[in-house]
Amino acid sequence: MANYLRRIRILLVTWTASGNCLDPVALRAPMAARPPERPMGVLARDLLLAAALSVALYVVFGVVNARLLVGFTTPEVLLLEAGAIVLVAYLIARAVTNATNAMLRHRGLSPRGHAVRLFLNLLVATAAAFALIRLAGVSVESILLGAGFTGIVLGLASQTVLSNVFAGILIVFADPFRPGDRIGLVSAQYSLLGSTYPHETIAPTYTGTVEDVGLTYTVVALDHGPSARIPNGIVIQAMVLLTGGSSLHRVRLTLPTTTPLADVEGSLPAIAREFPAPFPGAAPPRLEVADLAATTWDAVVVLWSDVRDANAVRDRVLRVLLPRIGRPGAAPAPGSPRP
Repeated sequence: MANYLRRIRILLVTWTASGNCLDPVALRAPMAARPPERPMGVLARDLLLAAALSVALYVVFGVVNARLLVGFTTPEVLLLEAGAIVLVAYLIARAVTNATNAMLRHRGLSPRGHAVRLFLNLLVATAAAFALIRLAGVSVESILLGAGFTGIVLGLASQTVLSNVFAGILIVFADPFRPGDRIGLVSAQYSLLGSTYPHETIAPTYTGTVEDVGLTYTVVALDHGPSARIPNGIVIQAMVLLTGGSSLHRVRLTLPTTTPLADVEGSLPAIAREFPAPFPGAAPPRLEVADLAATTWDAVVVLWSDVRDANAVRDRVLRVLLPRIGRPGAAPAPGSPRP
C-alpha cells in the first residue's frame, strides 16, 4: 500500500513540475522557445491524456481489480478509487486551465483569465465532489432533492450575481473589447436623447477607456469623471461603440438670419486648418443647412477628426466661427451658442 501511494505521489510531483500535462516537448523546451499553441489543440491533447488515464484506472479498479489489488482491504480500495477520482479531476482541470491560458495568450489577454480559470476549476471540483459522495455510498439524487428548495432560494437571491458572472465569462471568450480600448456603452434600456441645446440627436453614451474586465464588473475610466465599475450583466446587453481612431463629427449651431451663409462657409478653410485630415482621402469640412425659422437658421459643420472628445471638437469649431460671424453689440438669437 505504501509503495503504491509513493508512486502516485511521485507522479503528481512530476505532473506539477512539468506545468504542461506531461508534455515531453514542453519539458525539454525552455519557456521562451515554446511555439505558440492553439487553444483547441491544447484542450484536445490534455483531455485525451485524461481520458486515457481514466480508461486505465477503470480497467484497474473495475475489470482486473481481483488480480491486481490482492491483499488490499475494502477501505484501502475505496481510498485508491477516491485518489483516482481526484487525479482524473485534477487532469481535467489542468486541461481546461491550459486551454484557457493558451486562448488568452493567443489574444494577449493573460491578465484577464484568473476569474475564468477559477470558475471553470470550481465546476470541475463540484463534479469531483459529487463523484466522491457517490463512491461513499451516499445517493447524490437524495442530496440534490434535499437541497432543491435551498438551491431555488439561493438561485433567486443570487440571480443578479450569477448573471454578471456568466456575462463576464462570455465577454472574456467573445472578446468584444480589450483593456486599453476606447469604447462607448449605450444601454439597451435607454433611447436617444433629444436636443437641449443646438446639437444633433445623440445617444446616452458612457465613453472611456477599458481598464479591466473582471468576473462581475467591467472597469472603464470615463472621459469626464472617475473610473466606473459597470456590472457585466449590463455591459453584455449594451451597445458597444468602438470609439478609437478618427470619427465623423457634426457640430450644430443656431444663428440669426442676419448672419450670411457666405460668412459661415468662408470659415470652413480655417476649420480645416484647425482639424487636419486624419487619414488620406478624408473629406474636408463642409456646411449643411439643417433648419430655417423666421428669425434663425441652423447650420451643421461636418468634419472628420481624430480628436475623441466631441465636446472638445465643438469648442474648437465655435472658437473658429465666433470671431468671423459675431456681431459686436448685436443681441444673440434664441438658442444661439455661447462660448
